[in-house]
Amino acid sequence: MPFLLEIRVRPNTSRNKVGGSVGEPPRLIVAVQAPAVDGKANQAVIKELASAFDLRARDFTIVYGELGRDKRLLVEGDEKTLQAKLEELMGEPK
Repeated sequence: MPFLLEIRVRPNTSRNKVGGSVGEPPRLIVAVQAPAVDGKANQAVIKELASAFDLRARDFTIVYGELGRDKRLLVEGDEKTLQAKLEELMGEPK
């Protein structure tokens, strides 16, 4: 069953990083060096999330927020494993 992941993207940062949380309800922060132009930041976000969750990029699908900083993604994988990894990432920056 797909897992719904809510994130906040920070484009144009000095380095790529996945970790921390912001807002209510809490969203995972994904910082990427890519600019928010022509979908470059979205591609970088999916690549960074795949690396952080030890999954393939094709396991992530943006279902909301393609053009905004707040996004919802469907993630294919074991829900319990993904939830545990999400809690670990939101707890402290990687």
